[in-house]
Amino acid sequence: MTATTPDGIDAIVVGSGINGLVASAELARAGWKVLLLERNPDIGGFIATEERTLPGFLHDTFSSWHPLFVSGPAYADLAQSLHQHGLVYRNTDEWTTASVADDGRVTVAHRDPERTAAEFEEPSDRTAYLSLLRKLYRDMGSIGGLMGSELRSTASIRHALGLLRTGGRGDSEYWLRAAVTSGRSFARREFRGPEVDHLYAPWLLHGGLSPDHASGGIMMPLLAGTLHAAGLPVVEGGSARFLAAFRSLLDELGVAIQTGTQVDRVLVENGRAVGVSAGSRTIRARRAVLASVTPTALYGELLAPQTVDPTIRAEAAAFRYGRGEMQIHVALSAPLTWRDSRLAQIPLVHISDGSASTGIACAEAEAGLLPHRPTIVVGQQYVLDPSRVPPGRAALWLQLQEVPFAPRGDAAGVLDTTEGWTETLAKGYADRVLDRIAVHAPDLRDKLLAVDLITPRDLADRNPNALAGDPYGGSSELDQSYLWRPLASVGRHATPVPGLWQIGASTHPGAGLSGGSGHLVATALSQRKLSRKLLPTR
Repeated sequence: MTATTPDGIDAIVVGSGINGLVASAELARAGWKVLLLERNPDIGGFIATEERTLPGFLHDTFSSWHPLFVSGPAYADLAQSLHQHGLVYRNTDEWTTASVADDGRVTVAHRDPERTAAEFEEPSDRTAYLSLLRKLYRDMGSIGGLMGSELRSTASIRHALGLLRTGGRGDSEYWLRAAVTSGRSFARREFRGPEVDHLYAPWLLHGGLSPDHASGGIMMPLLAGTLHAAGLPVVEGGSARFLAAFRSLLDELGVAIQTGTQVDRVLVENGRAVGVSAGSRTIRARRAVLASVTPTALYGELLAPQTVDPTIRAEAAAFRYGRGEMQIHVALSAPLTWRDSRLAQIPLVHISDGSASTGIACAEAEAGLLPHRPTIVVGQQYVLDPSRVPPGRAALWLQLQEVPFAPRGDAAGVLDTTEGWTETLAKGYADRVLDRIAVHAPDLRDKLLAVDLITPRDLADRNPNALAGDPYGGSSELDQSYLWRPLASVGRHATPVPGLWQIGASTHPGAGLSGGSGHLVATALSQRKLSRKLLPTR
């Protein structure tokens, strides 16, 4: 809805995904008058809960798991307030995740690292895994500081020096080497057996990577350490309750929220961002504009050509997007009977052989093919939060992170892709996915009540940041991450236009429901002294 625009706005935040919500809340707490603008009818970006299959079945339509958020600095700042406004998490102290191979082999991870390592066949791998986690936790202050700071800043230098102090040259070089290593190669180098690769290679998909992309080597231990420390929290009652808590907090803080508002242009006067235009309206900001958008949108659409160096516009036009994503929501008459009974109580299961099958599926998707044996993320949130389903029922949240936006063919040679993502193609591919799960849970078809499908094109229609159906705001390969995200020439959140800041998954620290970039920019802005230099001329 469009409401009357308040006067005296300090900051305009464009986009109400997790980073826009965090930035709005933290700036308002610092005394800023904030206006949050959202093009969709509701706030949240890729956060929503809907009865997508049958009444009484609450499905998290897009994102669902919050380990990155609860372990990050945004939550540390906002947790007490959000919980006061109704946020409740459900989590587990037991088994958190598992991977199931085609041959039925199952590898499981527990919140307790020692219980996880005890499942490894090779004694040397048990020792190596626990040693790796001890090294990670010892250095985590510095590594986390680097992940949560502007890398092209003095803060990153302090964190790098801190890593040298805590871990010495040995640890520093170890983590640097891991950062330029693929996940597959890291697991091969560090472990003799298959368990670590089997468990964590599929998790690399959640960061927009494949097992063969550089930086997977550092992401594997980071993912493992986060799952052990934070578990897999979900919001009680569905992720929409997360948005309700944020909305209540923002209302209390005086943040004005206007949904159904499409921002067409960032206004620049005398070389400085001073507001936005939205339809027939001009909305001015005294101190800053924060845009949670892609480089494609920021430099190609929101900023007038004359306000940006042509070389930056060209670089933004070359920004790459990753694989598309498909989601399948399933209502079941009862919980699945897995061949391995342990899986019935594990909230997130990957159907994957590890780097072997996931690497092939990624390569097929990146070649424009529907994978023959896709990696399947099987979410069983009802295990943690029974309130999401009617008594005795169950639901599956299926995520497929290896699908092309514009399929050129089917790796299995079965499905016709000539018309793209038609209803027929989506149903045919969903059947392949369900059949793949049924190998390990034979009663799936007998318990199936309803299915709802979301294709990569649906994602792109829902969220303009999901270009090419990529939910992670752009490829996360090494050359487009860290120092070079969002762009190699603009590797920070402050844009070349003073007063304009870019946040969101297209910026450091990248994909994931953490709110990291929103927190980083809000912290930078709120710690600045208000001076005449910060104010626009009119």
